[in-house]
Amino acid sequence: MDPDIPQFDPVEYKKMTRRQWQATAEAWYRWSPTLNKWLGNTTEKMLALAGITNGQHILDIAAGAGEQSIMAANKVGVSGYVLATDISSNILAFAKQMAQQAGINNIETKVMDGENLTLEDGTFDAVISRVGLIYFPDQQKALKEMLRVLKPGGRMAAIVYSTPERNKFFSIPVSIIRNRAKLPPPLPGQPGPFSLGTEGVIEKAFSQAGFKNIKSELVEAPLLFESAKECLRFEKESFGALHQMMSGLSEQEKEAVWEEIEIALQEFQTEDGFLGPCEMLVAVGEKRVHMG
Repeated sequence: MDPDIPQFDPVEYKKMTRRQWQATAEAWYRWSPTLNKWLGNTTEKMLALAGITNGQHILDIAAGAGEQSIMAANKVGVSGYVLATDISSNILAFAKQMAQQAGINNIETKVMDGENLTLEDGTFDAVISRVGLIYFPDQQKALKEMLRVLKPGGRMAAIVYSTPERNKFFSIPVSIIRNRAKLPPPLPGQPGPFSLGTEGVIEKAFSQAGFKNIKSELVEAPLLFESAKECLRFEKESFGALHQMMSGLSEQEKEAVWEEIEIALQEFQTEDGFLGPCEMLVAVGEKRVHMG
């Protein structure tokens, strides 16, 4: 093991993740209309694969500002219930606010670590996670916890990014930061935006955790803005992962990185505006129904 290469510290990583989301919570909430437009179709696909219907109890892991929690709450209706969880109390405050603004009364929010769910076994009909599972230091632990709280026959559905090549609006900034901050490439199994996107990886992770009847589907989800500058502002304000990667740089170095990213993103500027290439992967697994 090379002593010069910084070793991954899951405890420190999680603390930093919490800090970043506490800091970017307001921006994530403010960009909600953009998030809805960008991820709306993919979210509908996730909820459909999870089999969400009237009267069910749903757990949303890494719920963020809760757009998908609200979509789930509308599907389960007044007789159903959604528990939106996240490690950031700030972002859940916005989720609560969004639910109130939408006149939704069947969502509860609770600060909770997806790897350590303080919930009873077999209490939820479905578990969902939109672009959250990729950032868990121990994805297996998180998946096993989700499986544990599901009722037999219940489903877990997650949205993750596919591969860097298919998500250049995000992978180009990641690669620029990695280069500038002299970060080593992530090791297999380490958290990160593309940690579950390679073919067969998320299916294997679900299977290893104990899920059955696993399926996945690719969904085109282009990111549309008026300009590359607007896309940069969106990423700069609300993508905690990018700030996390830059934490070792000086303010001056960070500014230089953002300038380089903006120039690179101009590749996706068209006559009609900015078209950021993005492909999501939606996966679902089921909890075995025990016979006898």
